Formats: sequence, structure tokens, C-alpha cells
Amino acid sequence: MSKYMLQKIAQYGIVIFIILTLNFLLPRLMPGNPLMYLAGEDVGFMTSEEKQQVLEDAGLNDPLYVQYGSYLKDMFTGNFGYSYQQKMPIIELLSDRIPWTLLLAGLNLVIATILGVIFGAISAWKRGTRTDVNMLTFFMFLSAMPSFWIGMILVSIFAGTLGWLPVFGAETGWSNYTGWERVVDITKHLILPLVSLVLISVTNVFMTMRYSMLNVLGEDYIKMAKAKGVKNRTIKYRHAMRNALLPVATVFMLSLGFMLSGATVIETVFAYPGVGRLMFESVLARDYPLIQATFLIITLSVIVANFIADLMYPFLDPKVGKSNG
Repeated sequence: MSKYMLQKIAQYGIVIFIILTLNFLLPRLMPGNPLMYLAGEDVGFMTSEEKQQVLEDAGLNDPLYVQYGSYLKDMFTGNFGYSYQQKMPIIELLSDRIPWTLLLAGLNLVIATILGVIFGAISAWKRGTRTDVNMLTFFMFLSAMPSFWIGMILVSIFAGTLGWLPVFGAETGWSNYTGWERVVDITKHLILPLVSLVLISVTNVFMTMRYSMLNVLGEDYIKMAKAKGVKNRTIKYRHAMRNALLPVATVFMLSLGFMLSGATVIETVFAYPGVGRLMFESVLARDYPLIQATFLIITLSVIVANFIADLMYPFLDPKVGKSNG
């Protein structure tokens, strides 16, 4: 294992330790009675014995170092506790919601990246032309639109006015669809939130690809290829576009890390049962154990994605490996 990789593993190990520690300390440093977070508004109707039992069940009567040790053990074994608002173990809630978010955000990541790369390369290749100006105007317009507004417009047109697609949810409730019928039903529910998310996400990839492509097109080896009479298609795709993809790979990996949380607004608008909506519901209900668990999962996903990106860099760009070897 190279020195570069060992350094990255050590750095991210320290970051994860700090995050786990902060995630443990923050609820305990907050002012007020922890019973308000554990038992909710019913705490005023509880007897002293019941209050002590709630604290005992949550392990809050133990010394702080004992609580911290139990917390670390629970985190590494996947025991995130119990949701007092949802009335079920948090790990079950997450296992139900994560697949829907991965479906929605994963498809968005792939589609937005492909579209952004293609249109970014075209815009850079046609720099200064009407095509370039029109593309820049369109994508800047998309980036300026609030995500919830895009979702509401799509719902109004395709669900409300035309009635082509369902308004909310990931599938029709109590339908008992199976096989292809269920696949079609899930696809219909997925279209509007997916289109909304793609429209929100594609501009970042487009701008990154365009800027990177413009830098590559100004390199000497591109000018040399043109002087030798190499076909424009070969220069564009084999030389320029391939070498311009490194910054896009960075954007892709960062977006991959935020995949579990990036769809929060869209999931809320469409009542899509993903992790983002679960976090929104937990905040409204002041379900602190659930808030803590979703925050930790999302944060760790960002760290893991960044770690993978750092490990990929020496393979995508050999100069990184040499400079850190």
C-alpha cells in the first residue's frame, strides 16, 4: 500500500472519529431536559418513576465515558436506537427508506452526469457561438430556479392538469401490484421527482465540464493535433473530452456522497419515502434519536465518497500518485 493511500486512510479515520464524537456530544450539550427529546410532549404526564425508566432505557443515567463506549459499540454494530415518533427501531426505518433514495438519487446522478458531460463538451467546442450562448443561458436559468418550485410546476402540469402521472409516493398504496405491474407503477411515481432532480443537478456538471474542456482545448497538444490535420471528431472525443473528465469525476464523487441527503427537498415535495423525507419528518417531530442517526449516515456517506475519490485520483491522473508517492 502506497504512502499516499496510508495518509488518506489515517486522515479519514481521524475525521470519522471526530464526527462520531460530535454526534455523541451535541445532544448532551444542548440545554434543556433530554426527556423532551426521548419522550416528546408526553413527558409532562409521566411519573417520576416513568421518567427515570426512560433515562435508564436510553443509558443516560450512566457516566459519560460509559455512555460514549456504549455509543461507539452501537454505531459499529448498526444499533441506532429506537424512534419514539415512528415507534420502531431506527435501523428498520433506514433499511426501508434507503433503497428508495438510492433509486431516485442514483438514477439522477447517472443521468445528470451524462447530460452535463455531453452538453458541456458541445458548449465548449462551440465556444462563442449561438449554441454556446443558448446553452449557457438555459443552464444558468435552471440553476437559478428553486428546487421546490420546479417540483411544484411539474406536479401542476403533469399530475394536476394533464393527469398523466401520480402526485406523490413511490408506489400506489394498497395496490398489491406484483411483477411488471409493480415496476410500471414505481416508474410512474419516479418520473416527476427524477426529472425535477435532474434539472436541478445537471447545471453543476455542465459548468464543470465546459470549463475543464475549455482549458484542455487550449493545451499545446490539442493545437499540435489540429496542425497535423487530425479530424475534429478525434480531437474532441479522444483527446479533449477524455482529459477533461477528471474534474467531472470529482463532482461525481462529491455528488455520490451527498446522494442520501441531496434529494431532501424533492422527496418532501413529492412525499417520496426516502432518507431525506425521513430526516425532514424527524425534525418536525423532534425525534432526536432519528435525527442523530440520519445525520450520521449522511455524513459518513459523504466521507466514504470523498475517500474513494482520493483513492481513484492516482489512477485517473498519474501525476497525483507520483507527487504523493
